[in-house]
Amino acid sequence: MRALVTGATGFVGPYLIEHLQGAGDDVVGTDLEADVTDPSGLRASIAHAKPELIFHLAALSHVGTSWTAPAEVFRVNTEGTLNVLLAALDAGVQRVVIVGSAEQYGKVRPDQMPITEETPQRPITPYGASKAAAEMAASHVVRGRGLPVVCVRAFNHIGPGQSDALVTSSLAKQIATNEQTDRDVVRTGDLTPRRDFTDVRDVVRAYRLLADKGEAGEAYNVCSGRAVSIQEVADHLLSLATRPMRLELDSERLRPVEVPVHWGDNTKLRTVTGWQPSMSLEQSLADVLAWWRDQELA
Repeated sequence: MRALVTGATGFVGPYLIEHLQGAGDDVVGTDLEADVTDPSGLRASIAHAKPELIFHLAALSHVGTSWTAPAEVFRVNTEGTLNVLLAALDAGVQRVVIVGSAEQYGKVRPDQMPITEETPQRPITPYGASKAAAEMAASHVVRGRGLPVVCVRAFNHIGPGQSDALVTSSLAKQIATNEQTDRDVVRTGDLTPRRDFTDVRDVVRAYRLLADKGEAGEAYNVCSGRAVSIQEVADHLLSLATRPMRLELDSERLRPVEVPVHWGDNTKLRTVTGWQPSMSLEQSLADVLAWWRDQELA
Protein backbone atom coordinates (compact mmCIF):
# COMPACT_ATOMS: atom_id res chain seq x y z
CA MET A 1 0.00 0.00 0.00
CA ARG A 2 1.24 3.50 -0.86
CA ALA A 3 0.85 5.41 2.42
CA LEU A 4 1.34 9.00 3.54
CA VAL A 5 1.65 10.10 7.18
CA THR A 6 0.85 13.68 8.18
CA GLY A 7 2.73 14.80 11.27
CA ALA A 8 5.49 12.40 10.25
CA THR A 9 8.12 14.17 12.34
CA GLY A 10 6.16 14.13 15.61
CA PHE A 11 6.47 11.54 18.37
CA VAL A 12 4.27 8.85 16.80
CA GLY A 13 5.07 9.52 13.14
CA PRO A 14 8.53 7.91 13.00
CA TYR A 15 7.27 4.82 14.82
CA LEU A 16 4.36 4.50 12.41
CA ILE A 17 6.59 4.97 9.35
CA GLU A 18 9.01 2.32 10.59
CA HIS A 19 6.13 -0.10 11.20
CA LEU A 20 4.56 0.57 7.80
CA GLN A 21 7.84 0.03 6.02
CA GLY A 22 8.41 -3.16 7.99
CA ALA A 23 4.99 -4.35 6.83
CA GLY A 24 5.98 -3.75 3.20
CA ASP A 25 4.14 -0.48 2.64
CA ASP A 26 5.58 2.20 0.37
CA VAL A 27 5.66 5.31 2.57
CA VAL A 28 5.62 8.50 0.50
CA GLY A 29 5.88 12.17 1.32
CA THR A 30 7.94 11.64 4.47
CA ASP A 31 9.31 15.15 3.86
CA LEU A 32 5.81 16.62 3.51
CA GLU A 33 5.84 19.98 5.25
CA ALA A 34 2.48 21.26 4.02
CA ASP A 35 0.53 23.35 6.52
CA VAL A 36 -2.79 21.58 7.19
CA THR A 37 -4.42 25.00 7.56
CA ASP A 38 -3.38 25.88 3.97
CA PRO A 39 -5.95 24.02 1.80
CA SER A 40 -4.39 24.77 -1.59
CA GLY A 41 -0.85 23.89 -0.52
CA LEU A 42 -2.09 20.72 1.15
CA ARG A 43 -4.03 19.64 -1.94
CA ALA A 44 -0.95 20.15 -4.11
CA SER A 45 1.28 18.17 -1.75
CA ILE A 46 -1.10 15.22 -1.46
CA ALA A 47 -1.80 15.19 -5.20
CA HIS A 48 1.96 15.11 -5.85
CA ALA A 49 2.54 12.24 -3.38
CA LYS A 50 -0.32 10.15 -4.85
CA PRO A 51 -0.98 8.06 -1.72
CA GLU A 52 -3.58 5.31 -1.57
CA LEU A 53 -3.82 5.59 2.22
CA ILE A 54 -3.34 8.53 4.60
CA PHE A 55 -2.70 8.38 8.32
CA HIS A 56 -3.57 11.83 9.68
CA LEU A 57 -1.50 12.46 12.82
CA ALA A 58 -0.68 16.17 12.44
CA ALA A 59 -2.17 18.14 15.34
CA LEU A 60 -1.55 20.50 18.22
CA SER A 61 -1.66 17.82 20.86
CA HIS A 62 -0.69 19.22 24.26
CA VAL A 63 -3.82 19.14 26.40
CA GLY A 64 -2.63 21.63 29.03
CA THR A 65 -1.52 24.35 26.65
CA SER A 66 -4.73 24.05 24.62
CA TRP A 67 -6.38 26.15 27.33
CA THR A 68 -4.27 29.18 26.40
CA ALA A 69 -4.77 28.97 22.62
CA PRO A 70 -8.15 27.29 21.97
CA ALA A 71 -8.80 29.05 18.65
CA GLU A 72 -5.46 27.93 17.24
CA VAL A 73 -6.08 24.38 18.46
CA PHE A 74 -9.44 24.28 16.65
CA ARG A 75 -7.93 25.78 13.51
CA VAL A 76 -5.21 23.13 13.30
CA ASN A 77 -7.02 20.10 14.70
CA THR A 78 -10.52 20.58 13.31
CA GLU A 79 -10.19 22.76 10.24
CA GLY A 80 -6.87 21.09 9.43
CA THR A 81 -8.48 17.64 9.54
CA LEU A 82 -11.26 18.75 7.19
CA ASN A 83 -8.63 20.14 4.82
CA VAL A 84 -6.77 16.83 4.81
CA LEU A 85 -9.97 14.89 4.14
CA LEU A 86 -11.05 17.12 1.27
CA ALA A 87 -7.57 17.00 -0.25
CA ALA A 88 -7.65 13.20 0.04
CA LEU A 89 -11.00 13.16 -1.72
CA ASP A 90 -9.65 15.29 -4.57
CA ALA A 91 -6.57 13.06 -4.91
CA GLY A 92 -8.54 9.81 -5.10
CA VAL A 93 -7.15 8.42 -1.84
CA GLN A 94 -8.72 5.06 -1.02
CA ARG A 95 -8.78 5.36 2.77
CA VAL A 96 -7.89 7.76 5.58
CA VAL A 97 -7.22 6.99 9.25
CA ILE A 98 -7.63 10.05 11.46
CA VAL A 99 -6.23 9.96 14.97
CA GLY A 100 -8.43 11.40 17.70
CA SER A 101 -8.16 11.20 21.46
CA ALA A 102 -9.73 9.83 24.61
CA GLU A 103 -10.00 13.50 25.61
CA GLN A 104 -13.09 13.53 23.38
CA TYR A 105 -15.00 11.69 26.10
CA GLY A 106 -14.30 14.29 28.79
CA LYS A 107 -15.15 13.53 32.41
CA VAL A 108 -16.81 10.13 32.71
CA ARG A 109 -18.19 8.83 36.01
CA PRO A 110 -16.30 5.88 37.57
CA ASP A 111 -19.45 3.74 37.37
CA GLN A 112 -19.46 4.27 33.59
CA MET A 113 -16.00 2.75 33.17
CA PRO A 114 -14.56 1.31 31.07
CA ILE A 115 -15.20 3.83 28.32
CA THR A 116 -16.57 2.27 25.15
CA GLU A 117 -17.09 3.86 21.75
CA GLU A 118 -20.75 4.28 22.73
CA THR A 119 -19.87 6.49 25.71
CA PRO A 120 -21.13 10.05 24.99
CA GLN A 121 -18.49 12.55 23.94
CA ARG A 122 -18.53 15.43 26.44
CA PRO A 123 -15.08 16.99 26.11
CA ILE A 124 -13.83 19.37 28.77
CA THR A 125 -10.55 20.56 27.28
CA PRO A 126 -10.20 22.64 24.11
CA TYR A 127 -8.00 19.85 22.74
CA GLY A 128 -10.67 17.21 23.35
CA ALA A 129 -13.37 19.42 21.85
CA SER A 130 -11.25 20.06 18.74
CA LYS A 131 -10.76 16.32 18.22
CA ALA A 132 -14.48 15.59 18.68
CA ALA A 133 -15.24 18.28 16.10
CA ALA A 134 -12.67 16.76 13.73
CA GLU A 135 -14.47 13.44 13.99
CA MET A 136 -17.74 15.17 13.09
CA ALA A 137 -16.00 16.61 10.03
CA ALA A 138 -14.96 13.06 9.14
CA SER A 139 -18.56 11.90 9.50
CA HIS A 140 -19.59 14.50 6.93
CA VAL A 141 -16.88 13.42 4.48
CA VAL A 142 -17.74 9.72 4.90
CA ARG A 143 -21.52 10.03 4.65
CA GLY A 144 -21.84 13.13 2.54
CA ARG A 145 -18.94 12.67 0.13
CA GLY A 146 -18.17 8.94 0.19
CA LEU A 147 -14.55 8.95 1.36
CA PRO A 148 -13.75 5.89 3.53
CA VAL A 149 -12.44 7.26 6.84
CA VAL A 150 -11.66 5.28 9.99
CA CYS A 151 -11.54 7.24 13.26
CA VAL A 152 -9.23 6.41 16.14
CA ARG A 153 -9.74 7.52 19.72
CA ALA A 154 -6.30 6.99 21.20
CA PHE A 155 -5.80 6.91 24.94
CA ASN A 156 -2.47 7.88 26.54
CA HIS A 157 0.50 6.44 24.71
CA ILE A 158 4.11 6.46 25.84
CA GLY A 159 7.52 5.44 24.57
CA PRO A 160 11.13 6.52 23.98
CA GLY A 161 11.49 9.94 22.39
CA GLN A 162 8.25 11.42 23.68
CA SER A 163 8.25 15.12 24.58
CA ASP A 164 8.85 15.95 28.22
CA ALA A 165 5.67 18.06 28.04
CA LEU A 166 3.90 14.73 28.73
CA VAL A 167 3.90 13.36 32.25
CA THR A 168 5.73 10.02 31.94
CA SER A 169 8.48 11.50 29.80
CA SER A 170 8.79 14.50 32.12
CA LEU A 171 9.25 12.27 35.15
CA ALA A 172 11.78 10.08 33.35
CA LYS A 173 13.76 13.08 32.10
CA GLN A 174 13.97 14.57 35.59
CA ILE A 175 15.20 11.28 37.01
CA ALA A 176 17.82 10.91 34.28
CA THR A 177 18.93 14.53 34.80
CA ASN A 178 19.18 14.00 38.56
CA GLU A 179 21.34 10.93 37.97
CA GLN A 180 23.80 13.14 36.08
CA THR A 181 23.80 15.85 38.79
CA ASP A 182 23.49 16.04 42.56
CA ARG A 183 19.76 16.86 42.55
CA ASP A 184 17.17 14.53 44.09
CA VAL A 185 13.82 16.32 43.54
CA VAL A 186 11.36 15.21 40.84
CA ARG A 187 8.64 17.81 40.35
CA THR A 188 5.11 16.63 39.59
CA GLY A 189 1.59 17.81 39.01
CA ASP A 190 -1.44 16.00 40.40
CA LEU A 191 -0.50 12.36 40.99
CA THR A 192 -4.03 11.07 41.64
CA PRO A 193 -5.43 10.84 38.07
CA ARG A 194 -5.60 7.36 36.61
CA ARG A 195 -4.89 6.88 32.94
CA ASP A 196 -4.90 4.10 30.36
CA PHE A 197 -1.34 3.83 28.96
CA THR A 198 -0.29 1.98 25.80
CA ASP A 199 3.19 1.75 24.33
CA VAL A 200 3.55 3.73 21.09
CA ARG A 201 4.89 0.61 19.34
CA ASP A 202 1.63 -1.17 20.08
CA VAL A 203 -0.38 1.93 19.13
CA VAL A 204 1.04 2.09 15.59
CA ARG A 205 0.31 -1.62 15.08
CA ALA A 206 -3.32 -0.85 15.90
CA TYR A 207 -3.38 2.02 13.40
CA ARG A 208 -2.13 -0.20 10.59
CA LEU A 209 -4.58 -2.96 11.43
CA LEU A 210 -7.46 -0.47 11.45
CA ALA A 211 -6.40 0.82 8.05
CA ASP A 212 -6.86 -2.74 6.78
CA LYS A 213 -9.83 -3.96 8.78
CA GLY A 214 -11.60 -0.98 10.33
CA GLU A 215 -15.04 -0.06 9.01
CA ALA A 216 -15.38 3.32 7.30
CA GLY A 217 -17.28 5.79 9.44
CA GLU A 218 -16.60 3.88 12.64
CA ALA A 219 -14.51 4.95 15.64
CA TYR A 220 -12.21 2.66 17.62
CA ASN A 221 -10.63 3.04 21.04
CA VAL A 222 -6.91 2.28 21.04
CA CYS A 223 -6.03 1.55 24.64
CA SER A 224 -4.64 -1.05 27.03
CA GLY A 225 -7.90 -1.65 28.86
CA ARG A 226 -6.65 -0.79 32.36
CA ALA A 227 -6.17 2.35 34.45
CA VAL A 228 -2.94 3.18 36.27
CA SER A 229 -2.44 6.20 38.53
CA ILE A 230 0.25 8.78 37.82
CA GLN A 231 1.46 8.00 41.36
CA GLU A 232 2.10 4.38 40.33
CA VAL A 233 3.98 5.52 37.22
CA ALA A 234 6.10 7.93 39.25
CA ASP A 235 6.83 5.32 41.93
CA HIS A 236 7.91 2.75 39.35
CA LEU A 237 10.21 5.20 37.61
CA LEU A 238 11.72 6.17 40.97
CA SER A 239 12.34 2.49 41.66
CA LEU A 240 14.49 2.37 38.51
CA ALA A 241 16.63 5.35 39.55
CA THR A 242 20.25 4.70 40.42
CA ARG A 243 19.86 6.47 43.77
CA PRO A 244 17.02 7.65 46.05
CA MET A 245 14.92 10.59 44.86
CA ARG A 246 11.76 12.28 46.11
CA LEU A 247 8.62 13.66 44.49
CA GLU A 248 7.61 17.28 45.05
CA LEU A 249 4.35 18.93 43.97
CA ASP A 250 4.79 21.84 41.55
CA SER A 251 1.63 23.98 41.44
CA GLU A 252 2.51 25.25 37.95
CA ARG A 253 2.12 21.70 36.64
CA LEU A 254 -1.52 21.51 37.76
CA ARG A 255 -4.20 21.76 35.05
CA PRO A 256 -7.22 24.09 35.27
CA VAL A 257 -9.52 21.04 35.14
CA GLU A 258 -8.33 17.48 35.77
CA VAL A 259 -10.23 14.38 34.67
CA PRO A 260 -9.77 11.93 37.57
CA VAL A 261 -9.87 8.67 35.62
CA HIS A 262 -9.91 7.52 32.00
CA TRP A 263 -10.00 3.81 31.33
CA GLY A 264 -10.89 2.45 27.92
CA ASP A 265 -12.49 -0.69 26.58
CA ASN A 266 -10.60 -2.06 23.54
CA THR A 267 -13.06 -4.88 22.78
CA LYS A 268 -14.17 -3.37 19.45
CA LEU A 269 -10.56 -2.97 18.26
CA ARG A 270 -9.63 -6.51 19.32
CA THR A 271 -12.74 -8.04 17.76
CA VAL A 272 -12.28 -6.34 14.40
CA THR A 273 -8.48 -6.62 14.07
CA GLY A 274 -7.22 -9.26 16.51
CA TRP A 275 -4.89 -6.67 18.07
CA GLN A 276 -3.40 -7.25 21.50
CA PRO A 277 -0.87 -5.05 23.34
CA SER A 278 2.55 -6.70 23.45
CA MET A 279 4.54 -4.26 25.64
CA SER A 280 4.10 -4.16 29.43
CA LEU A 281 3.88 -0.78 31.13
CA GLU A 282 6.99 -1.65 33.13
CA GLN A 283 8.99 -2.29 29.96
CA SER A 284 7.69 0.91 28.36
CA LEU A 285 8.73 2.99 31.38
CA ALA A 286 12.15 1.35 31.49
CA ASP A 287 12.64 2.14 27.79
CA VAL A 288 11.58 5.78 28.27
CA LEU A 289 14.05 6.22 31.13
CA ALA A 290 16.82 4.49 29.17
CA TRP A 291 16.23 6.86 26.25
CA TRP A 292 16.55 9.93 28.47
CA ARG A 293 19.73 8.53 30.02
CA ASP A 294 21.25 8.51 26.55
CA GLN A 295 20.56 12.23 26.08
CA GLU A 296 22.90 15.10 27.07
CA LEU A 297 20.93 16.60 29.96
CA ALA A 298 23.19 17.96 32.67
